Amino acid sequence: MVIEGIDYKELGLKVGLEIHQQLATKKKLFCPCEKFQSDTFELSFERRLRPTQSELGQVDPAAMFEFKKGKMIRYGANRDSSCLVEADEEPPHDLNMEAVESALIVALALNSNIVDELHTMRKIVIDGSNTTGFQRTIIVALGGSLKTHHREVEVQTICLEEDAARLTGDSKDFREYYLDRLCVPLVEIALAPVEGSPQEVQEIALSLGRLLRATKRVARGLGTIRQDINVSTKGGAVVEVKGIQKLDMISKIVEFEALRQKGLMEIKEELEERFVKPEDIGQPIDVTDIFEDTECKIIRQAIKEGGIVLAVRLKGFSGLLVYEPYPEIRLGKEMAEMVRFYGLGGIYHSDELPRYGITIDEVESLKRRLEISKEDGFVLLAGPKDRAEDGIVAIVERSKDALQGVPYETRGPTPDGKTRYIRPRPGPARMYPETDIPPIAITKELLSRLEKEVPKPWEEQIEYYMSKYGLSKKLALQVYDSEYSDLFGAVVSKTKIQPSVVAATLTETLISLSRAGFDIDFLDESTLTDLFLSLDKGRISKEAIPQILELFLEGKIGSIEDAIKRLGIVTISEEELLQLIRRIVEESKDLIRERGERAFSIIMGKVMKITRGRADGAKVGTLLKNEIENVMKGEHDSSE
Repeated sequence: MVIEGIDYKELGLKVGLEIHQQLATKKKLFCPCEKFQSDTFELSFERRLRPTQSELGQVDPAAMFEFKKGKMIRYGANRDSSCLVEADEEPPHDLNMEAVESALIVALALNSNIVDELHTMRKIVIDGSNTTGFQRTIIVALGGSLKTHHREVEVQTICLEEDAARLTGDSKDFREYYLDRLCVPLVEIALAPVEGSPQEVQEIALSLGRLLRATKRVARGLGTIRQDINVSTKGGAVVEVKGIQKLDMISKIVEFEALRQKGLMEIKEELEERFVKPEDIGQPIDVTDIFEDTECKIIRQAIKEGGIVLAVRLKGFSGLLVYEPYPEIRLGKEMAEMVRFYGLGGIYHSDELPRYGITIDEVESLKRRLEISKEDGFVLLAGPKDRAEDGIVAIVERSKDALQGVPYETRGPTPDGKTRYIRPRPGPARMYPETDIPPIAITKELLSRLEKEVPKPWEEQIEYYMSKYGLSKKLALQVYDSEYSDLFGAVVSKTKIQPSVVAATLTETLISLSRAGFDIDFLDESTLTDLFLSLDKGRISKEAIPQILELFLEGKIGSIEDAIKRLGIVTISEEELLQLIRRIVEESKDLIRERGERAFSIIMGKVMKITRGRADGAKVGTLLKNEIENVMKGEHDSSE
């Protein structure tokens, strides 16, 4: 398959999916706290996390990278959603067995080989997302497979782990988190890498998500599921993209990452043609004196505050720092992304200077100091001494990585479906046993009981929706995939509303509102239930639903009842409706004589315009049809 000029098979694109899904348990994983999100926090405290050596005496590179940022971590806590366990002031409690059972049901549904004992491990993480400096994780099962429409994908591991704290702010010196999400149970499923197009990868994620929903053991809603993808192309290293929250972004991100890696490989090939070797990358040099009288505002401010200016020669890199093999794929941009994580604004490089207040004389002085030839390039960095030194070392390493093509790193998604640098990939030396939690044996009796709870394949459940509720396959799939599937079942069972109306409102109507720019996350189940109850009682018509929801989402009113009053769209009685229809039909007799039944749609539009959502369209159609037929019959009788 070829998209935007890329043959993914020829490119050797491989993608491995990791799904992190919150479990719908009543309590957190290692304490009795309930899990809910709140923006009210009565407690706060600060920490500075530091890397530690593993049992092998090694320090994880990702942990060291986070430590060098030098940020203090500030935590907000609410007594109702977190306790001393989340604050790391108390040992973890016994493992939540409800969460264990949920993870085991998922493993059974994927035909995985469940381990005999659950052993909790610590995984070093010091970006502040966990107060302890590590995340607790437990291997539940190995192997198994996921069946999709087009293939069978191998399962590598299934783990039970705690979710991270919720990031709420990230500034130069501080990173802020809320503890309400910390320790919420997650099931992590890692699939083996597959070859295929970005769209096929997204379809695999969709199939896995549907299987998880079929268990009825997972949480629903935005933020309850996050996808990580491991992307590689022929000749390049594996790049991990972490934290994709929306399913429809997966194909876009895979497509961009494939394009980015292809561009980096083209840069590597150009460097090979120029015979550039790792030892050709120079060592950082302090060039602060060259810029003592500079007009460049950023460099001048850095020097004024006691900072330094560092530069490094990149032999054979002339023209390649600004070279753009594909849109927004530039080596200079990648370097700038890296140094921002050290609190630096970016870089200056030879392909864009003189510019930004840096004069040609300063550039020439710099070239002489670095012994730059016309084939060479250089990078310039200014800032506080410790941060500038760390940043320039990162530039040197990234320049050497360019000789290998695609570096081994961790990236994050952007809102427009691209990726950005986050940190180096973690090494193998960041896992060690959790000493506060004893192992848990998995008995045959437990598995035998849980096997009865393994759900039917999601395809069968779609058929059930279609047969029981009379939904089309498209609508049944939309309801099943939405976060409102449980609400759909509850509304249909409690009201006399047609299931298709409920399904269309919870899917197509809300999607349409979202595309129009409304934030539908403000709609909770209570508000939607009130909407459907008003419809069921005949107080509003189904045609009024979009108007009511728009007004509510604009934030101008606080309830469905307020919206009904504001719009003045209480359903008119059948008698009033009939009188209205008869009046309009009487006024339209000439039209009916001329067009007969074909006048129906025109007259229908007039009636609906006047009722403005206060009458059910189906009821209007039935009454109008009868009145038109009566007029036509009367005309026929009189002619005889």
